[in-house]
Amino acid sequence: MSENCNHDCNSCGENCASRDPKSFIKPQNKGSNVKKLITVVSGKGGVGKSLVTGLAAVESRRSGYSTAILDADITGPSIPKMFGLGWQDVSGTEDSLLPAVTKTGIKVMSMNLLMENPDQPVIWRSPVITGALTQFWTDVAWGDVDYMFVDMPPGTGDVPLTVYQSLPVDGIVIVTTPQDLVGMIVDKAVGMANTMQKPILGLVENMSYVKCPDCGREIRVFGDSHAEELAAKHGFPVIGRIALDPALTAACDAGEIEYYDGEYLTELKTILESL
Repeated sequence: MSENCNHDCNSCGENCASRDPKSFIKPQNKGSNVKKLITVVSGKGGVGKSLVTGLAAVESRRSGYSTAILDADITGPSIPKMFGLGWQDVSGTEDSLLPAVTKTGIKVMSMNLLMENPDQPVIWRSPVITGALTQFWTDVAWGDVDYMFVDMPPGTGDVPLTVYQSLPVDGIVIVTTPQDLVGMIVDKAVGMANTMQKPILGLVENMSYVKCPDCGREIRVFGDSHAEELAAKHGFPVIGRIALDPALTAACDAGEIEYYDGEYLTELKTILESL
């Protein structure tokens, strides 16, 4: 047992020899058959986890897979906006919620889908937030899903810990940006993944560059990329680099990310299939 153990495995992140890594996994809803679950994480906010989650789900769906998104960012959900979904798109049965379904067939559950006013803040303490997150797994009948992507909140606190302990995570995608500061944040995310014994699939660098509309040159607004360096340091691949693209921003704002034709995460299909 670790000297830092607090003797409560529900809230402790220590990797004790006595811990059973599967002991806290919650059962799926009886109406669910989720085959692979991928989390999209970063150690800080504002780097584009939701964007990468949305693009990853779109890439998966375009490849012919049954795909879902569980929005674990309970207090700051943005997935419904990207896909043009609202509270009227969620339904249910006597004992289960049914996820909203996007225009191309991606299943989605998010806190904003349960609120008639999407601008209303969720002012909850941590136990209520983690309880709601768990219910998105146990109380939602997801049906058959090949790949579920979990849009994680920033940091390494209660919600990420709950996801790692309660959901059967098969892999992690880490999101970064080119700034030097973010390297330290990636180290924190990697450290938590290693502590929780979850495999890291690779790194996605967001805001990597702007492409000049006249000459096509890639302009590195935030400095040189550190993606290869960070990936080599920790021993995982770079999955893709996403440009600062006004067309992508417009697609997200209009709820039409599914129709954006950028191909930034084409490598993801190979990585997912290797699972």
